[in-house]
Amino acid sequence: MKKNIHPDIHAVAFQDMSNGKTFIIGSTIKTREKIEIDGKIYPLAKVEVSSESHPFYTGEQNKFLDTTGRVERFRQKFGSLASARIAK
Repeated sequence: MKKNIHPDIHAVAFQDMSNGKTFIIGSTIKTREKIEIDGKIYPLAKVEVSSESHPFYTGEQNKFLDTTGRVERFRQKFGSLASARIAK
């Protein structure tokens, strides 16, 4: 590898603010805050959503859909307009 062209990758603690979970991964981010985990001090980056809280990864994405569903609501709202345009 060439010297002085690659960013400094170091261990950073990311904390999910919605549930408080913390995980450590390599990153180039620079932060002002620090956190101590298992006796080591890591830079701390706070995130709003991570895989620990995102509905897609937790399996809770169905909570956000209404019981009628998006397609059904579209058909109820624009059903006559959409079928009239398709017929032309």
